[in-house]
This record gives sequence, C-alpha cells and structure tokens, in this order.
Amino acid sequence: MSILTLFVIIPVLMLLGLWLASNLNQVRGVMVVGSTLLLALSVYLTIDFIQLRHTMPAESYPMLYTASHMWFAPLHIAYSVGVDGISVAMLLLSSIIVFTGTFASWQLKPLTKEYFLWFTLLSSGVYGFFICTDMFTMFMFYEVALIPMYLLIGVWGSGNKEYAAMKLTLMLMGGSALLILGILGIYYFSGAQTMNVLEIARLHNIAPSVQKIFFPFVFIGFGVLGALFPFHTWSPDGHASAPTAVSMLHAGVLMKLGGYGCFRIAMYLLPEAAQELSWIFIILTTISVVYGAFSACVQTDLKYINAYSSVSHCGLVLFALLMMTKTSCTGAVLQMLSHGLMTALFFALIGMIYGRTHTRDIRQLGGLMKIMPFLSVGYVIAGLANLGLPGFSGFVAEMTIFVGSFANEDVFRRSATIIACTAIVITAVYILRVVGKILFQKVANPHFEELTDATWDERFSVACLIFCVAGLGIAPLWASELINDAVGPILSVIQP
Repeated sequence: MSILTLFVIIPVLMLLGLWLASNLNQVRGVMVVGSTLLLALSVYLTIDFIQLRHTMPAESYPMLYTASHMWFAPLHIAYSVGVDGISVAMLLLSSIIVFTGTFASWQLKPLTKEYFLWFTLLSSGVYGFFICTDMFTMFMFYEVALIPMYLLIGVWGSGNKEYAAMKLTLMLMGGSALLILGILGIYYFSGAQTMNVLEIARLHNIAPSVQKIFFPFVFIGFGVLGALFPFHTWSPDGHASAPTAVSMLHAGVLMKLGGYGCFRIAMYLLPEAAQELSWIFIILTTISVVYGAFSACVQTDLKYINAYSSVSHCGLVLFALLMMTKTSCTGAVLQMLSHGLMTALFFALIGMIYGRTHTRDIRQLGGLMKIMPFLSVGYVIAGLANLGLPGFSGFVAEMTIFVGSFANEDVFRRSATIIACTAIVITAVYILRVVGKILFQKVANPHFEELTDATWDERFSVACLIFCVAGLGIAPLWASELINDAVGPILSVIQP
C-alpha cells in the first residue's frame, strides 16, 4: 500500500470516529487527533519527497510513491496514486488549513458533530483529488469535495445562505458536466486504453483538431472552481455565507483544485490546444485579476472584500499557468500555496471578529485595535501579506509570476502582464482602506468596549497561519525548488 492512501484512510477513520462520538469532547478529540495526524503525515511526506528528489533526476521521475489498482476494468478506471512537487505542496496546504480550521470551529454550535462530519468528508475529497493520477478517480474525489458545500453553507452559514448554497452548487455542477465530457473525450480519442494521466501524456495520441474541441470543456470545467471570469459569480456569495472554517477550506484549498486541474489535465494532456487557444483564456484571466481587485474596492462587507480578492488572486494563478514559462508556472503554484494560507487567515479573523461584533459591515466597525489587539494585529499581517509586502508569501509568489510572465517575448502576453500588474496597486488601496477604517478609527459602537479578544483556540489557529505565511515569505527556496522540479516535466510536454 502506498503511503498516499493514508490521506484517504485517515479521513474515513475520522468519519467513523465522529459517527460513534457521543459528546462534544469526543467530537473535538477525533478532529484534533485526525487533523494532527494528517498534518504530521504531510510534513513527513514533504521532507521525504525532497530527500528522494535530491537523489534522482526530476525529468526521469515525474511521480513518486505510485501505486495502481484496477477497480472498473470495462472503462479502464483504476485507483492510481502518485505525487510530484506540486501535489506535495497542495497536500501540505490542505493539511494546514484542515488543522487550523478545526480550532477555528472549536466553539461552533449547534449540530457540531454533523458539521464536522461534512467538513471531514469535504477534506477527504480534497486529499483524494491531489493524490490521484487517474482522471476518473480524480473527478470522483472532485465531486466528493463539492457535494458537502451545499449543506455546510445551507445549514451552518449566515446571511442569504440558502441562495448562496444553491447558486454555488448549480454553477459548480455545471462546470462538472463540462468536465466529465472533456475527460471522456480525452479517454476515447487518446486510444490509450487507460485513464491514467501520465500514460495518456506519454503516448500523446490526441489529434490537435480534437484537442481544440475538448480543451475548452476541461479548462472551463476546472476554471469555474478557479473563479474564471465570467463564471466566478458563485464565489463571493458562497464565501460570504459560509461558516468560518468552511470559508477557510473553500477559498484556501477547494479553489486550488481548479488551477491544479487546469494544469495537470487540460494543459498537460491537450498541449497543442493549450498553445493555440491560450490567448482567449489569457484575456479572461486578466479580466478576473483586475475586475476582482476593483470589485473588492467597492464592497463594504469584510467577507465580500476577501471573496473578490480571492477572485483576483485565483485569476492570477490561471493567468500565470497560461503564460507557459517555467518561472510563471512555478509562481502559479506558489500563488496557490500563498493565497491558500493568506485567505484562510483572513477568513478566520473575519469570522472571529463577526462572532463578537455580529457585523461585517466596515461602516459599523471601528477602533478594534484598542478592543481586540491580537485579532487586529493578525488582520494587519494578513493584509500586508495580501498586498504583497516583502517578507510575506504574497510577495514571493506574485514577483515570480510577473517576472516569469514578462519573460515572454510576445507583445500580447507582455501587455496582459502589465495590465495584470495594476492589481497590485488596487489591492493596496482596498487593504489599507479597510485596515484604517475598522482598526484605527474611534470605536464605532459603545457596546464594542465590552468585547473580549481571541480565546486560546483562536489564538492558536491564527498564530499557526501567520507562522506559515511569514515562513514561506522569509524562506521560500525549498518550496520554489520543490515546485520547479515538478513544473519542468509538464512544460516539456506543453512546449516540447
């Protein structure tokens, strides 16, 4: 059995433990033990993977810890697993968000047991997606990750939660319909008699004319989850209505499935179509980057501000992938890692502030630095990371993206890069505006004077995320090398 299968087995055991738990302490115990084991496993896997990588040429070993077991022979569907540096980075990100999200949900009531059951099922789909190399099995885990969102938002959310849950589910299911058509098209026309991504890429049998038909299906299918314009409208409503830890996992990890799938399946398996049609999606992703930043400027709800910011930052991921240089693609994965940590920190802090003030309207907030200094300092750090201040993860990722994107000699791509760069300035505008408004003005409501600062579980969750955001910004080389080794073999297929 591959070590990767533990990323599926542990969540299943957590689900069993949660189902058998009879009180709140047992539920919390199961979540803490399970999420800690997953985090420890991902850290061990990252260290072991880096050590193994140093002993072998990256071009010869695109995947490690591989295993395969056929489970539906008529369609050649197998449980095939394997990871490269990109997958390892995403597994590490997922484990950090699940671990900190557990503590961010420590005080959640009612139906705590049921909430954590669906939360764990959601995380199990994410883990399964990142370890699989079989297209259909990846799609199955992809759907497992999407289904719990409806209930988590519809039952435990806030605001217009029923509308947000329904809109999110319908739009993502629409993307899934396009995706399954694209996957079946790739399988049928590849002639590979397998759904294994590595084998299909190795054979490279799909005619360019066929690729151009199915590339939009796959790219848009994954792009819907990656907040690709104009299919992004589910994202702000979904984030605004979701409970804190669900927003953390959704924006921090689930949206990364979109970028990961676009790179791993759409561009890797349909490279000629990716080259020829990339200009269309570069335009759409450039709009996502700038439009998301401008939209965040005019919002007054803290969650909507961060949600539109996520549209901009996730658009930057797809934008960088489509530039197809090694540096830009490395930056895209770094951006997935960085944004996952930053946005999880933001949503955690917003949820904690909302739990005390019962409002997310920045016009009704003010003077929070005096009342809850720990949460306020955390919000400032998250904001500085989000606008790309050197020393934080956002700077490393965005600099890598823009330098790599501008390395293209094509005038169109360079022009798109310059336009996308304007989002840096716009991001600084809305971040500094919000920080000044809610933290440093006079106390907006006399009742706020009676509020308390973060509890121990909230402090622990926030401190872990701040450590990760700062750590990646100060020491990014290990992550950059890990990702760079994995990007090379994929780009060698896209740009032979």
